[in-house]
Amino acid sequence: MSTKDYDLFVIGAGSGGVRAARMAAGLGARVAIAEDRYMGGTCVNVGCVPKKLYVYASEFGKAFEDARGFGWDSAKPAFDWATLRDNKKAEIARLNGIYRRLLDGAEADIIDGRARLVDAHTVAVGKQQYSAGKILIATGGWPHIPEFPGSDLATSSNEVFDLKQFPQRLVIVGGGYIAVEFAGIFNGLGAQVTQLYRGPLFLRGFDADIRAHAAREIAKTGVDLRFEVNVESISRGADGLELQLTDGSTLTADTVLYATGRNPHLEGLGLDNVNVELTESGTIAVDEHYCSSEPSIFALGDVTGGMELTPVALAEGMAFAHRQFGDQSRQVDYDFIPTAVFCQPNIGTVGFTEEAARARFGDIRLFKSSFRPMKHTLSGRDEQSFMKLIVDKASDRVVGVHMVGPDAGEIMQGIAIALRAGATKAMFDSTIGIHPTAAEELVTMREAWTED
Repeated sequence: MSTKDYDLFVIGAGSGGVRAARMAAGLGARVAIAEDRYMGGTCVNVGCVPKKLYVYASEFGKAFEDARGFGWDSAKPAFDWATLRDNKKAEIARLNGIYRRLLDGAEADIIDGRARLVDAHTVAVGKQQYSAGKILIATGGWPHIPEFPGSDLATSSNEVFDLKQFPQRLVIVGGGYIAVEFAGIFNGLGAQVTQLYRGPLFLRGFDADIRAHAAREIAKTGVDLRFEVNVESISRGADGLELQLTDGSTLTADTVLYATGRNPHLEGLGLDNVNVELTESGTIAVDEHYCSSEPSIFALGDVTGGMELTPVALAEGMAFAHRQFGDQSRQVDYDFIPTAVFCQPNIGTVGFTEEAARARFGDIRLFKSSFRPMKHTLSGRDEQSFMKLIVDKASDRVVGVHMVGPDAGEIMQGIAIALRAGATKAMFDSTIGIHPTAAEELVTMREAWTED
């Protein structure tokens, strides 16, 4: 048996770190995990879980209005921010407890505090030092607000869930999924929302048709979208926060939310004490088995700059634990990983974008469909869903599916299974649809929109 205190010391109790710790302990390793903030990391505390709860809250406003077309004499009731915020806090506290109990059940030692590396096999938490055969860094990311005049007056996505007062006028800066989702949340809750993005169109990296369609639909909901503009300065004024923009215009807001990206959370970790190389973007450089340039130190999840998705971190944590303490062949397959953007309407996507598919496969076929969701034929809401299939012409394999519309994320989970299994367009066509649903459109698109 090793003379070290632990076989594995995990720094960071987010999704990836907790999964790795639990799995390794279950495989017989002596495991410790250190966390200085909250159990469950970004996802549970200031990410996907509270965000989805707030999305649910924001959708009720539209539902009250839509109900009138179905015969309900519904009036839109008042919204109480404090109730939502405090109920969310209670739910997160419950989840924090579950994570702690899961680790206790796996007999992994939980150490409360910020861990720092002393050397390649030693970690310090406070004044206490611990030795370990292997060290895993899973500290995730942290919101980044660039420095400019008045940047200290901006709020990040970490704090926006717990604002003391509901912002009647909210400016959101950023064009990624976090910015887009919060725009929908606060717009739905009743705020006047302006979203600024320095580029020509938000959601860079998503399929071009999806980006354009989402922009049109989000604008319909009342979000003031302004592209190719940025903030020069923020100052306190008599009526709120005053923003000076690069196009010469000004805005006044109660809150300015900066959602302009996240950096790896490495501050104070002690990387100077070990031989761990970083990439040009500041993430930890690792190989396919999550090993850094220091053989005893590993890293996974958002801190490595890969796909910043909770299920990916979970899969990496499991693969790491099995490879180091069990099944040596376990490895994550990063092809056809689905994702969703919980904007309003939702985006669901899996596989290649049109641009990437052309680069990879050459000749492709495209199938597109835009339609009014059945619900809105009576609600009267002006909303259009959009679906797109991308097919490799040579093999007939469906290599990309993209959707904007209600329940897009739920629908895309099942489609991801089909794409990972290698489903062809002929298989889609021969599958009987479920009627009446939006999802049946994916198996009834027969005519190619264009063919190269």
